[in-house]
Amino acid sequence: MKKVLLVFGLGLFLLASCKKDYTCACKTGGQVLTSTTIKDTKKNATATCNKSDIAAVGIDCSIQ
Repeated sequence: MKKVLLVFGLGLFLLASCKKDYTCACKTGGQVLTSTTIKDTKKNATATCNKSDIAAVGIDCSIQ
């Protein structure tokens, strides 16, 4: 039984850490200025989106 739970838990971990497509949208005043697709884990995609060049000038960039 412990082996089954271990394998199941490992499977969930691998699914949670797989790379997916995330959309990084940069908005100002309710209008979308740019929208790009980032294929990575959610954590890395969020970090990349927040480090984008346009985000540096005070425009809100976030994962959609």
